[in-house]
Amino acid sequence: MNILILSAGTRNKIVEYFVKTFNGKGKVIASDMSELAPAIYEADKYYIVPKITESGYIDFIIDICVKEKIGGVLSLIDPELSLLAQNKEKFEKIGVKVIGSSYELCETALDKYQMFLWLNERGYKCAKSYINKEEFYSDVESGRISYPVFVKPIKGSASIAISKVYDKDSVELLFSHNSGLMIQEYLHGQEIGADVYIDMISGEVVSVFTKRKLKMRAGETDKAVSFKDEKLFELIKKFVIEAGYIGQIDIDIFDIAGEYYISEVNPRFGGGYPHAYECGCDHMKLIYNNLEGKINSNITGEYKSNIYMMKYNEICIKSFEVG
Repeated sequence: MNILILSAGTRNKIVEYFVKTFNGKGKVIASDMSELAPAIYEADKYYIVPKITESGYIDFIIDICVKEKIGGVLSLIDPELSLLAQNKEKFEKIGVKVIGSSYELCETALDKYQMFLWLNERGYKCAKSYINKEEFYSDVESGRISYPVFVKPIKGSASIAISKVYDKDSVELLFSHNSGLMIQEYLHGQEIGADVYIDMISGEVVSVFTKRKLKMRAGETDKAVSFKDEKLFELIKKFVIEAGYIGQIDIDIFDIAGEYYISEVNPRFGGGYPHAYECGCDHMKLIYNNLEGKINSNITGEYKSNIYMMKYNEICIKSFEVG
């Protein structure tokens, strides 16, 4: 069983873990649009591919799948998740499983305002969000929300172009210079990350790993500590099953005075997943089992608490001409 990891980028650990799991049982193929993406060199084989926005990109990927006898394909970046889901049938026709959630769920996860509406309508605690400034100003005057708040792109990732603002003038300035923005309540609380795997055959949540985020860098978890809470596990299971996610997902949550608020969902491996793996939550093995037609047993919470993750920089040295 061979697997294809798209847009590998700098996710060296993710590729490394797949290689370790598939060793002797299958090959790990990686791709990226740049030869300067270090993670591709961790794979058994790699391909340099066009940009995901170029016409013919999917056909290029399908050709790789046929040539390399790929059984499963996944992406490590948000914009490509919807693209894969949208072309799911094309992959299935050649016997390739798209490891990811539906097109609708990928699009909702990418659109932070739509995610807010979904959560709010179903009674989940979440940050108040607005795309209408006047509605926001009205709620400020009535005391339903207060500054500071976040102004961020409705669609975005990696905390790019997010501003913490403290007054109406700042909101007006940002909205006058940018389109596609929303206003979101600033949640004062402990940020939590959850790495979750939903079995692709049974549809059941079979692994949940949670960590308290101690420090963030460039939108990713830089330092964190593992912990367990059955109340949180049950909330995650309820949310995931109700929404219908499948495969690997990453959830951002806030603990505010003992109440859990769901913030965002990434239907892919998150930047902090290595913490889960090193604590014993091998989701690569769960993926391999599913690709082999095996249903996974539930391992939720089967890891130690108070295990710390601390990221640090590493480098990749290669000698070749780029261009």
